[in-house]
Amino acid sequence: MKQKTRKSIAKRFKITKKGKVLRMPSGQDHLLSKQTSSKRRRLRKMVKVAEPEAKKIKKLLKS
Repeated sequence: MKQKTRKSIAKRFKITKKGKVLRMPSGQDHLLSKQTSSKRRRLRKMVKVAEPEAKKIKKLLKS
């Protein structure tokens, strides 16, 4: 039987064409006035997930 995609994972991660797994960094929800503008700007970009975790995420995203 075909494995279903984990929708909770699909909403949080993105896989690039080359197979890298990207995620949004934490720390963007509240208390942003304390953070510097450069840090807030840096938090907008997606970051690469470490390889051991990326392997698990790819497995959960197989549909």
